Amino acid sequence: MAKKTTTLRVHILAKELGVSSKDIIAKCKAEDIPDITNHMSAVSIGLSHTIREWFGDSAKDAGTAVETAAPVDVAAVRKKAKKVAKKVAKKVAKKVVKKVKPVEEMPEEDDDSVALPGSVARPAAAAGPATESVAESTEAGTAVIAEAPSAEAPAVGATDSTTADPPSSKAGPSNDVEAGDPPADDTARARMNVPDRPDSVAPVGPKLETPKKVSLSGPKVIRVEEPEPVRAPRPRSGPPSDGMMTNAGPRRGGGAGPMETDQGRGGGFGGGRRGGGGGPGGKTRSPRRNEGRSGRAGGGGGDQPFQPWRAQDMLERDQALKHSQGFFRSHRQDKFRGRGGGGGGGGRRAAMPQKPVGPVKIAEPITIKDLSAATGVKAAEIIKKLFLDGIPATINSSIETDRAIEIMMDYEIELEVEEAKTAAEVIEQRFAERDRADERARSPIVTILGHVDHGKTSLLDRIRQANVAAGEAGGITQATSAFQVPVKAGDNERVVTFIDTPGHEAFTAMRARGAKVTDVIVLVVAADDGVMPQTEESISHAQAAGVPIVVALNKIDKAEATDTNIQRILGQLAERDLNPTEWGGGIEVVRTSAITGDGIQDLLDILDYQADLLELKGDFIGNAEGTVIEAQVEEGRGPVARMLVQDGMLNKGDFIVTGRGFGRVRDIVDDHGRRIETAGPSTPVAISGIDSLPDAGDRFFVVDTLKEAEAAAEERRRLERERELAAPKITLDNIFDHIEEGKKKDLPLVVKADVQGSVETLRAVLGKIGSDEVRVSVKHSAVGGVNESDVTLAEATGSIIIGFNVTTTAKARQLAEAKGVDIRLYDVIYDITDDVEKAAAGLLDPELKLEVLGHAEVREVFKISKVGAVAGCYVTDGNVQRNAQIRVTRDGIVIEKDRRLEQLKRFKDDAKEVKSGMECGMKIDGYDDIKQGDVLECYKTIAVARTL
Repeated sequence: MAKKTTTLRVHILAKELGVSSKDIIAKCKAEDIPDITNHMSAVSIGLSHTIREWFGDSAKDAGTAVETAAPVDVAAVRKKAKKVAKKVAKKVAKKVVKKVKPVEEMPEEDDDSVALPGSVARPAAAAGPATESVAESTEAGTAVIAEAPSAEAPAVGATDSTTADPPSSKAGPSNDVEAGDPPADDTARARMNVPDRPDSVAPVGPKLETPKKVSLSGPKVIRVEEPEPVRAPRPRSGPPSDGMMTNAGPRRGGGAGPMETDQGRGGGFGGGRRGGGGGPGGKTRSPRRNEGRSGRAGGGGGDQPFQPWRAQDMLERDQALKHSQGFFRSHRQDKFRGRGGGGGGGGRRAAMPQKPVGPVKIAEPITIKDLSAATGVKAAEIIKKLFLDGIPATINSSIETDRAIEIMMDYEIELEVEEAKTAAEVIEQRFAERDRADERARSPIVTILGHVDHGKTSLLDRIRQANVAAGEAGGITQATSAFQVPVKAGDNERVVTFIDTPGHEAFTAMRARGAKVTDVIVLVVAADDGVMPQTEESISHAQAAGVPIVVALNKIDKAEATDTNIQRILGQLAERDLNPTEWGGGIEVVRTSAITGDGIQDLLDILDYQADLLELKGDFIGNAEGTVIEAQVEEGRGPVARMLVQDGMLNKGDFIVTGRGFGRVRDIVDDHGRRIETAGPSTPVAISGIDSLPDAGDRFFVVDTLKEAEAAAEERRRLERERELAAPKITLDNIFDHIEEGKKKDLPLVVKADVQGSVETLRAVLGKIGSDEVRVSVKHSAVGGVNESDVTLAEATGSIIIGFNVTTTAKARQLAEAKGVDIRLYDVIYDITDDVEKAAAGLLDPELKLEVLGHAEVREVFKISKVGAVAGCYVTDGNVQRNAQIRVTRDGIVIEKDRRLEQLKRFKDDAKEVKSGMECGMKIDGYDDIKQGDVLECYKTIAVARTL
């Protein structure tokens, strides 16, 4: 692209002529020349020549410009300008005196000055009358230097008018030192390279002669500069801002990257603001050096005279145009337009984002916004790909991990999805790496597992001399409990912590939690029953936890516990990798009886032996950690968590975090109901002071500050909300499945239970009830009794309230009766499942079955006015009943069905039923197209209730 033309202004022309800008403006207005209104007005080349003639000394003698107004009194206007110039000269002189030292005079016989190192010879300015002031000489000298094309070093613009001699009138051809001259005195200071000033400076007139071509002998090396190191640009993840784009000209630029200063580096358009004409040098120069050089030589911008294009410039321009691809072609190829060329940092942007180096790590759950920020792929592109796959989404939508990996494979980006480390995980890691200051032996933790009604609780009652089983509803354990019992095993007396778990199939999660927190598992098997489904499940939990197992063969006192039956049970255990010691295996099998107490001491001795083998130890100084066994709401205490301290010391007043709950320990109650101040390892306790109920099985930790506990709990709640929002969305692939799901009949329930473990169990069990046509949905579940808010919610959702081991408040009962809400309370879990299954089955549409009553053959058809066609029939088999359904069959083809038998007559009397072998008259409701020979089938539709 051509270089920008420099515009001549009024104030520049006024300085050149030594007059005021106002005089030029007044003269132009007098000559009716438009657009010349102030000192910044642009002046064309032709008008500048005319103004020079108007204000020049030769205007009266050889003027060619047309002048309609009165001539300008040049002397008067210059006198006016001199006053202003003197003030300016004084200011300039003061500044120069401070910056430049005075030059000592050389001997008169030697006119040539000594050249400074690095100076270049140049002819002196033409002589003239010495009538102008020092300020005029300074201005004229600066102008002459600016126009000299061969100047390489800046000249001093002015000298001290009070100390310097007047400039010589003769012009020397060169100021270089001749070879034959004597060397200068070392004591004399070298004279500065100051050109001789003319006596007077006259305005430059128009060029009347073409300047002769100057033959250059070659460049003269002034100095050598090392090139500036250019660092590679950083890879961009996205398109840069508009302010970072630079336009590159056709000439070769030496700059790199964005412009650093107003003058900038080479590689951009030459201009006043950005500067840098993109010349071969293309270096950053100071404003003072740019003032004395042309835009071509040093890339200086500003209001410089227009310089004509050289042949080399045209050649480079043609070469650049040949290598360019054209606008429309590049616009089609590139998604983002940009200008290429020059090295100015404004090259063409890539259509595809730069691929990250190495795999990209991102944490779950993944949102489109986070995925775009991590990989550099635009969110719009990700949304487009999801839409093409049939998944409507927004920038804040969550996507599945597999889908995110699949999308990034199209961009050749490897995605590593990792779970974000939560605050609770950080705390857990800190506890795992802590130093144990006071590590001592602790009590063993024993968990009792087995099938329902195999005597687990009765066995524990025998050990601790209690009768808990008699107080259990339905005779079965329905919650996990932990307690400490002092036992005597051999000569040792120690405290053992027992955990009793439910044996019902609904309490699978409770049995799994019990297996994870224990040291030894006692598997109870009834001698009269053998290995049952929940026994197998308990074996699987124990083997998965890697915990040693001791088998208690209970109910050995029963008559069914014969040797044959016992050997069969031992075989069942051996089939499940539990080889008894009496068969050469490593599993201890102890025959016990909770009724008579046989084998109880043997069982305790084996448990003590196992504890010695395990060498169980715990820290009795550090912060406590453990596991929540159950959680419930107690009146007067609020949320209460029953937990087992596994390590460290739990003290009253500690800051604790457990799952989604946090707080300060208000009180500690042991398994006997006594309030204590501290609890050590292997101690079951119940604490209060937390803000919400944790889930059974959650870990708890004692931290140093309440703020840390709150942060961990809040993060747990946030992650739970995000997981709910990140549920599978409706897509075009599964939309029909969701439509079919919407057609299902719904049985809504509100579940209230006594402990958190029971709530979890009921949600899991009730959620499994249903079929392809009916589903059970739990609208709300919580710990505590049935209150007014539960009744209000049940009324709004049409739900049935299910209460397990809880009661209903008086206000809630009154509100439920007024609103017609059904409240059902249970104390046995399998009663709940049975009733819910029956209720869900009642929502099923009944199955319709056809019961054929008989057939009748049409012998004659009678047309009766105002009645229609009446069929005279003969009943061939069965019987025909009035108001039954009729199906018309002709030649073995059913031509009409689901019609009602409106009238049935035997002779002239109405009949309710006509049996086989008898004749009758039949009138079908709404159907008269009966012909002789048709067979009428009489049947009934019976609705049969369905089950799940």
